[in-house]
Amino acid sequence: MDTAPDHHGLLGRITSGFARSNLVPLIIAAAVLLGVMAVFFTPSEEEPQIRAPMIDVLVEMPGAEPGEVERRVSAPMEKLLWEIPDLEYVYSMAQDGKALTVVRFKVGLDAEAAILRTYAKLYQHLDWIPPGCSMPILKPRSIDDVPVLAVSFYGENMGGRTLRRAALEAGEAARATPGVSEVTLSGGRSRAVVVEADPERLRALNLDLADVADALQAQNRAGVGGTMTREGASVNVRLDSFLRSAQDVSRVVLAVRGNRPVYLSDVAQVKDGADEPEDYALFAPGPAAASKGITAEPGRVYPAVTMSVAKRPGVNADALCREVLRRVENLRGWSLPDTIRTTVVRDYGRTARDKSNELLEHLFIAALSVGAIVALFLGLRAGFVVMVAVPVTLAVTLAVYWLLGYTLNRVTLFALIFCIGILVDDPIVDVENIVRRIRLPESRGRPFIEVITEAVNEVRAPLVLATFTVIAAIMPLAFVGGLMGPYMRPMPIGASMAMLLSMAVAFAVTPWTSLHVLKPHLAGHEEAGGRLTHLYEAFMRRMLDQPRWRWGFLGLVGLLLLAALSLFPLRGVLVKMLPFDNKSEFELVIDMPEGTALENTLAAAANMAQALLSRPEVTDVQVYAGTSAPFSFNGLVRHYYLRSGPHQAEVQVNLVPRGERKASSHELAKLARQMVAVLAKSSGARVKVVEVPPGPPVIQTLVAEIYGPDQAGREAVARQVKDILGRTESVVDVDWYVSDPAPEERLVLDTDKALINGVDPERARRVVAAAVAGEKVGLLHDPAAREDVPIVVRLPLERRSSSADLAHIPVRGDGSAPVSLGQVGHVEARTTPRVLYRKNLLPVVYVTADLAGREESPVYAMARVDAALDELAAEGKGAWQSGDRLPLTRHYAAMPDGSSRFSMKWDGEWQITYEVFRDMGLAFAVVLVLIAILVVGWFGSYTTPIAIMSPIPLSLIGIVPAHALAGAFFTATSMIGFIAGAGIVVRNSIILVDFIKLRRSHGLSLHDAVIEAGAVRFRPMLLTAMSVVAGAFVILFDPIFQGLAISLLAGEVAATLFSRMVVPVLYYLDQHRKEAHAG
Repeated sequence: MDTAPDHHGLLGRITSGFARSNLVPLIIAAAVLLGVMAVFFTPSEEEPQIRAPMIDVLVEMPGAEPGEVERRVSAPMEKLLWEIPDLEYVYSMAQDGKALTVVRFKVGLDAEAAILRTYAKLYQHLDWIPPGCSMPILKPRSIDDVPVLAVSFYGENMGGRTLRRAALEAGEAARATPGVSEVTLSGGRSRAVVVEADPERLRALNLDLADVADALQAQNRAGVGGTMTREGASVNVRLDSFLRSAQDVSRVVLAVRGNRPVYLSDVAQVKDGADEPEDYALFAPGPAAASKGITAEPGRVYPAVTMSVAKRPGVNADALCREVLRRVENLRGWSLPDTIRTTVVRDYGRTARDKSNELLEHLFIAALSVGAIVALFLGLRAGFVVMVAVPVTLAVTLAVYWLLGYTLNRVTLFALIFCIGILVDDPIVDVENIVRRIRLPESRGRPFIEVITEAVNEVRAPLVLATFTVIAAIMPLAFVGGLMGPYMRPMPIGASMAMLLSMAVAFAVTPWTSLHVLKPHLAGHEEAGGRLTHLYEAFMRRMLDQPRWRWGFLGLVGLLLLAALSLFPLRGVLVKMLPFDNKSEFELVIDMPEGTALENTLAAAANMAQALLSRPEVTDVQVYAGTSAPFSFNGLVRHYYLRSGPHQAEVQVNLVPRGERKASSHELAKLARQMVAVLAKSSGARVKVVEVPPGPPVIQTLVAEIYGPDQAGREAVARQVKDILGRTESVVDVDWYVSDPAPEERLVLDTDKALINGVDPERARRVVAAAVAGEKVGLLHDPAAREDVPIVVRLPLERRSSSADLAHIPVRGDGSAPVSLGQVGHVEARTTPRVLYRKNLLPVVYVTADLAGREESPVYAMARVDAALDELAAEGKGAWQSGDRLPLTRHYAAMPDGSSRFSMKWDGEWQITYEVFRDMGLAFAVVLVLIAILVVGWFGSYTTPIAIMSPIPLSLIGIVPAHALAGAFFTATSMIGFIAGAGIVVRNSIILVDFIKLRRSHGLSLHDAVIEAGAVRFRPMLLTAMSVVAGAFVILFDPIFQGLAISLLAGEVAATLFSRMVVPVLYYLDQHRKEAHAG
């Protein structure tokens, strides 16, 4: 194949034109300025934002038990929703009197389109709603609902009402900030006017609670009654009987008895204060509180109110958080007293800024490291020419990120860091060839511009081929699907863009820089072969001349590859999607037994928080009982924001920054699990330690979904799976989605007796609801109130705490005297019905667990559980068996076809791991095909790609043992590094084989050309490898991308060493065979 350069092609004219152009320095300056603008204007965040539209659909069916709600509401609604295009999952939860259905669409679908499709589908078929059900309420959820800022308000001797008033003022200031989408408050005591009626007084006056509620609703009215014309003017007529104070409420007339009005104050006590607590929030400084600027006494617990702030899509979290904090601080001394302290307990804007600044610093360090290596090999002047390409390429790539709508996050910036070592390759090829041509005798006396142009044109074709080879290796990763796709996509897109820009720089900028920086006459000579070169030549001669050496060496390489790969089944290297990051927070999610009182839940959670406060790394903790903590992306997917039961609590733990502690957040989370284990056991609590997920969140790390024909059978199988998980090594936080039996007082009306006494069952229901839970009958219209002040009617606490109290509640009949509920019904002691779950139209029971220990990857725990289930089946003890010994059917990728027989599907992190490695495996296959096409097209041979692509698997000889030595998981980022490295090592192979062909065209024999290629071309190969190593080294200390760095470092070193010998030998065997056949 003729590889003579075409000096007059399009690229040749471009090179010549730019080498003489005065626009090049302006282009360089403009590119750098564009990059600086992109850094300032691109929103920064710590992680990429995964857009997966999710909609909660709520329907109420008062009084219906979960079984009926499932039949009448959940199942019909699921069938409708399942018809919506691009729908991926439908989860439903049938509860007592209501249904929650979660609709999750495919990743990347526009949120507005998802909402419209769901709304249209439900409201076009409203005939599915049975009588007694509410209309469906749609609540869309997205990553932007996750609060980016949370501030706790607390102080000495401060009550919940005072704290909430201050937090309300701060919330108003936050809402007025441009870019804020939602502000929520957790904790404190909301103002309410509570009407506590005396049942005996009501009975004496022939009244009941329904009469009180009706009177308050009827008399708390206002409105414009029209206009009247008077003296040529139009005057509004307004009826105003709004209740504006507790005194107004107490003066409401309930009835007239004995020609005198009965005021509310005659039968009830009216309190303007706070309703009974439904939740609590506490704040406690930790031992490291001073490092965060907290002046409160460490270990002391304060009542608190937490303000959470979410941002609008596309808003810079860093700028927004700083502006909100500034506005809140401006309230100090005005509506925010100095006695109330504030502590920032979440600031994702600051963490994003810190991470972005850290990665930009690493980017700078990596660029300088690569520049130093290039200068060492090529000299200062040539090194400077090469390094001009780095800021230009990176700046324009940053601008492309900005224009494509990406943010500055760890993935986009790591993409730039890891490709620094690659993008200098094109300028290196240019400069090295320019230097070589300058030193040739025939170049003396010629115009310098001609020497540069010819030198660049000479390497034009292999440079383009090598660039597109690397792009072909990286770009297929952009097509990984699922939740992990958006997380990874910025990396192949950014790296591919950087490579294309690097090639453009090599043709446009490098010639101009060489003309103005390099000297026309460079002293020096080609390096003489040293001792290592002589040893290499001697070794290669033996391999080429003696088949025993040749096959022995190739066999040894094959054995090394098999030994490296054997570390996977031997579990010397463990496979996991992503390792845990080293964050500055984690939380405890606490579920007490159903029926636990709110105060008991708070006490148990506070005890666990106190235990965690003994750790010196803790800056502060917050305890939330009866309400949810500010949720993360994890909490969004797991619906933690719906946790509001009296038996539910969360403990949020904040740590000092990772640079100020030795232990990682994951290590501290595992330690926290051990610290609270005894407390959890003594209180009967189920505690889960929840960390910020490294990548897409899931319901839990390990999820077993049990399907089958009946609920009792599903629970029996789930119980066996739960027990096995509890005995499995490295498995912790085992739980299941089966609610505990909780006591319930069921009031059963005798219809005959009720109607004889004129008692309407609906009126009885209203009276019971008002007596026990309280009925909100309207608002107090106080113009000074920042939030709604409800008027609540109920019985005093001491009159509604037992079955006897329920039986004595008076209910008025039609025109007759009130009767006690016990006279028209009876109270039964029951247990609350269990919540029923469904997924994709099938009923399911979830068993969940987490992993802690050496094997923190779900696949190994799954294998152990599967083995235990098979053992149980062999003994005939499986709950799914009916007198047989059939194993439990298990599904690993797809849902079961139906629920006619018992089966189990593994989900959780495993599902995403499977999808990611499946897609990356397909991407890798595409990579191999694309590289083979490029190589075949260039070299015109179907067998040459075998020699050129052989270093790809050989890189595993370095990658896998390096993971084992580092004690690191082989993760999705490790796979990315392996695939990206394939393009780099193939580039080196192309350099070798191209040089062999060049030397053979000069008359050398195949034998001598193969030996000389390995000796002469090792220097540029080594320079490429060292550049990649230097660029990737700074990534090594990031927990998430450590696998990428190890794969690039170890894979490049191994491939460079082995390709110097394996590629020439394989190419020699291929060409020798062809020549033998030709002869």
